Amino acid sequence: QRVINVVLRGVLGSVNGRLCCVLLSSLDGLRKRELTCHRFGSFQRLKAAVHYTVGCLCQDVAENKEVQFSKQTIAAIAEITFRQCENFAKDLEMFARHAKRSTVTTEDVKLLARRSNSLLKYITQKSDELISSNMEQKEKKKKKSSAAKGGRTSGEQVIVTESEDSNMA
Repeated sequence: QRVINVVLRGVLGSVNGRLCCVLLSSLDGLRKRELTCHRFGSFQRLKAAVHYTVGCLCQDVAENKEVQFSKQTIAAIAEITFRQCENFAKDLEMFARHAKRSTVTTEDVKLLARRSNSLLKYITQKSDELISSNMEQKEKKKKKSSAAKGGRTSGEQVIVTESEDSNMA
């Protein structure tokens, strides 16, 4: 049971972020998947992706702890994980709706992760990295656009100067 707890913590905490990506990609159409057959196919693919990720994590833990996992155990952990992810998605949707927003923000995700200190720390770190990366990109864009504007202005001045010289001759 202790090994299963380690796997569950690894899956739900997802230090490498694989499951977080799967969860976040599912948020877009969680409700719609119940209504259409097209979404049913993506629902099954998502469930298969969670099962695959859990299998990989179980394999990693099995190698490190020198333990074997049965297929039934992996399937049970995957099912529990998937149901927990569904609960996460519903909670995130409710947090956003409570704040009168239609979009889930990083603050909603942090609120969801508040009970797991390690997960909250990881999410906060990644959020800060994304914010700083976005700021750097915006600064580069501003520099590039201001340099382009400055280049045009001086180029226009050269053309104006040349035309004035030709008028004087």
